[in-house]
Amino acid sequence: MRREPFGMSAGASRLSATERASDGGSRYRLRDLFTPLDTLLASGGDPRLALDPNDRVNAYGCAASPEPELWNFASSTASTISQMAYDCAALAREELMHKCLFDEVEIAFDARCEDMREELRGHLALSSRIDVVFSPSGTDSQLHALFVARAVLGAAPVTIVVGADQTGSGTPHTARGHHFSTMTAGGIVVRKDGAVTGLAGDSIAVPLIDMVAGIAMRTDADAAVLRAVETSLAQGRRVLLQIMDSSKLGWRAPSEACLDEIARRWPRKVQIVVDACQARIGRRRLRAYLDRGYMVLITGSKFFGGPAFSGALLLPKGLSRSIDRIGGIAPGIFDYAGRCDWPVAWTTLRSRFERRPNFGQWLRWEAALAEIGSYYAVPGAFRARMLAELAVGIDSMIALSPSLRAVPAAIEKSVADDEEFAQATIFPFTLLRGGKPVSIAETSAVHRALARDMAEEISGSAADRQVAAQRCLVGQPVRLERQDGAPQAVLRLCVGARLVTEAWTPDTMQAQRNLQHVLDRIAHVLVKIELLLDRGAVVAAPAKSAFEV
Repeated sequence: MRREPFGMSAGASRLSATERASDGGSRYRLRDLFTPLDTLLASGGDPRLALDPNDRVNAYGCAASPEPELWNFASSTASTISQMAYDCAALAREELMHKCLFDEVEIAFDARCEDMREELRGHLALSSRIDVVFSPSGTDSQLHALFVARAVLGAAPVTIVVGADQTGSGTPHTARGHHFSTMTAGGIVVRKDGAVTGLAGDSIAVPLIDMVAGIAMRTDADAAVLRAVETSLAQGRRVLLQIMDSSKLGWRAPSEACLDEIARRWPRKVQIVVDACQARIGRRRLRAYLDRGYMVLITGSKFFGGPAFSGALLLPKGLSRSIDRIGGIAPGIFDYAGRCDWPVAWTTLRSRFERRPNFGQWLRWEAALAEIGSYYAVPGAFRARMLAELAVGIDSMIALSPSLRAVPAAIEKSVADDEEFAQATIFPFTLLRGGKPVSIAETSAVHRALARDMAEEISGSAADRQVAAQRCLVGQPVRLERQDGAPQAVLRLCVGARLVTEAWTPDTMQAQRNLQHVLDRIAHVLVKIELLLDRGAVVAAPAKSAFEV
């Protein structure tokens, strides 16, 4: 397998192996920090993060630098980096450069990563006993979770994926311990869906869509999960159960009662990992999962609005003790982590990994931490009120739109633990023409057209052209298979942390005006969708896939 310098994107300047050997590894990495910030922010990830050479956006339509003129309602997919977060990343780089004048790069970098773990725990109100494993993406973190589960369970588990039809496209691969792309974040060329050495196993998919009723959550999700667990254990296998909180459509499964039943019937035979990569989860609920011994997958790049990608695996203390004592290590995991990704306290495990700072991953997390800190600096009462009022307003606008049909919510509500997330923050809908769903191709085309200035393609009044000119991002189309008809695709309007942060002010009247301003922008987005559908201004055949990758 071919390795590229860790933390550098394709096309960035590199030294030859001979030059690195003569120059010294640490000084080479310090030189890497002088790479342009945009290049660093787009480095150290898999090919999804690469910028298109023509439009300079990644696979999610996001640039590496701020675009304040682009309205962002796409936090279920990815967001453009804010100016505030971009400035924080720039400052973090300067501070690390300064520290590297007095210490080795790897030592200074390691110390900063450990401080970031503490910052993340502080923002999420987690105990210092919770360990944090950083990664380039939530998909990478799934492989880390599988690695941990094998150590805890003492055997290769079968992974049961709840909501397999509403999670990341890499999950069918990572659940089986397979490569999810053609290149790792470390620049290692691999074969997509090839086995990760030492991690490969089996998986079982438990979809959540009711294939008969249409776009609705199945009513027998708990029973399906219990059957899958019981069957796997009866075959003498251990189980890694990946539960969903929340999915691309904002759904959660299985229920708390189902999880209680699993704990009662099969203690210590099922390790649970929560897919909370959307980060649409109350801090009380997050703590409750960890208190029960669950692992949790989270990102800073969905609800919180940090730049894609930034993943983390949260581990309760009992599990971390098992990991640091592990003997044999699956060789393939070395391709998906460096020493700095693991907590400093895990001295035995860390000693097995290369010292290879991933500057891109680090800077994206610096940006994400700035967003997370800003969000939780806003009073809880305002966060809850704004999300509630946005939910009411968006639901009403979608219901009144002749060309949109809302997908029903299907999340188990627990107001105390969910806090502000008792309210929906993802609003999925299908597009209609003449009361019938439009094609998947046209849905994809509408999604792309929303992100472009379409004033020249829209005939009509000056007001219509002004609406069409506004560039905006919404959540990428999600393809939904149906048993009784052709597949459909849904788009998603998403409320993210940045909307709340930017609206907050102690001035109650101004805060209300700010909230109304957000609703006005959402109405503008919906009108643009109506214009695109009504005027036939989109090309049905997509130039490239717009589905979430």
